[in-house]
Amino acid sequence: MTAATTPTAKTYEVRTYGCQMNVHDSERLSGLLETAGYAKHTSDADGGTAIPDLVVFNTCAVRENADNKLYGNLGHVASLKAQHPGMQVAVGGCLAQKDRDTITKRAPWVDVVFGTHNIGSLPVLLERARVQEESQVEILESLEVFPSTLPTKRDSVFAAWVSISVGCNNTCTFCIVPALRGKEKDRRPGDVLAEVEALVADGVVEVTLLGQNVNAYGVELGDRFAFGKLLRACGEIEGLERVRFTSPHPKDFTDDVIAAMAETPNVMPQLHMPLQSGSDRVLKAMRRSYRQEKYLGILDRVRQAMPDAAITTDIIVGFPGETEEDFAETLDVVRRARFASAFTFQYSRRPGTPAADLPELPKEVVQERYMRLAAAVEETAWAENQRLEGRTVELLVSDHSAAGGRKDHETQRLTGRARDNRLVHFTPGGHDVRPGDLVEVTVTHAAPHHLVSDADVVSYRRTRAGDAWEARQGRTEVRPAVSLGMPSLGVPAPLPVVDAPACAR
Repeated sequence: MTAATTPTAKTYEVRTYGCQMNVHDSERLSGLLETAGYAKHTSDADGGTAIPDLVVFNTCAVRENADNKLYGNLGHVASLKAQHPGMQVAVGGCLAQKDRDTITKRAPWVDVVFGTHNIGSLPVLLERARVQEESQVEILESLEVFPSTLPTKRDSVFAAWVSISVGCNNTCTFCIVPALRGKEKDRRPGDVLAEVEALVADGVVEVTLLGQNVNAYGVELGDRFAFGKLLRACGEIEGLERVRFTSPHPKDFTDDVIAAMAETPNVMPQLHMPLQSGSDRVLKAMRRSYRQEKYLGILDRVRQAMPDAAITTDIIVGFPGETEEDFAETLDVVRRARFASAFTFQYSRRPGTPAADLPELPKEVVQERYMRLAAAVEETAWAENQRLEGRTVELLVSDHSAAGGRKDHETQRLTGRARDNRLVHFTPGGHDVRPGDLVEVTVTHAAPHHLVSDADVVSYRRTRAGDAWEARQGRTEVRPAVSLGMPSLGVPAPLPVVDAPACAR
């Protein structure tokens, strides 16, 4: 009998904050816990218990007021723990890496604190805390095991994250990620491709290559063309329908990568390219090693190679010293770049970063600029979406029972993602469409943040991914670790953002 079906199995809940790297890590944490005999907690409505036996907070240090939100949530869990003897609480992720010495002081009921480099230690630390009846704090300064070698429980049957690197070698003045995740460490291409092939064999049809600075991949391997080669190699994997990646950095984005994207049919015409600011003066203060014209030049070359590419971005408003003229330049770049969408953030100080000592702008100034930026982004995104009205697009159907999926019971619309990653709500008609299947639909209406198709489905293709989804309904399965033979990694030199793709690189 499996852990998931054993009535006496301890239950767990993982609460994830922040970027895709944390989502990826949380899938590994879930896999580790289920391998150790835990079962995922279900709510009372599903017949589960009211309180899980274990709550894991996978934290982010980039979100505004991240520490206050964490301790507020920990305070709530403390009252639950008092009602449920034996319940355990663990805190991991970037905030745990940063505040290692203060979490158990401010919240002594926390049983385990672990960092970004040793997520594989969680089951052992939980058992040690239970036996010794005291909090366990273990924070490593270097990566112990590459996350992708650990067991995983994916949120999606047919789409998966594949980490190709961890850490970052940049020194952006607003970013604390290098101090918490360390210097960049690259996986060997053969190990990455072995994991992708294993995922495809398991029913996955879409993978997203993940890294803090994903297109710098190869710097540790001494191969500046390694990322383009990896994209092309993914194109050779039979059964892999879609390849995406996030997040690249403009300074490392080469014409070879653009060519690899355009030449490889299963690499999607979608690019998330963080801008952060449209002002050269602010970019210099941020220590971003590109300027406005270089950034726009990259987008021009991407669109020359892939005219239908959808480009998204990250933008920070109110960086210290930003003037109205600087902000006007950002608005100008937004309109010239024709972004399909943007993650927009108000700057907030992050202790431990070079910018933390700079005087901040008045809150009301930042808020007013933020509202103007949001309006400009929405206007631009809506115009870009309207260009697709009447076009036929291919959708990978989302799982309406999971996060990111949707089923509108009034209209019977389902949701899917187009090749350019736009969200599309569509009417399946008489087709028995399953999550993971592929449909072609005609866009009938555009909104700022999504597209709608109320026309008849143009074509429908059942896929192995849909078969896998159908076969696994009602059953929990943890994919075993892929044995990749990763060597141990050295200690990275320490370096002195916002839910966003890959920590808003």
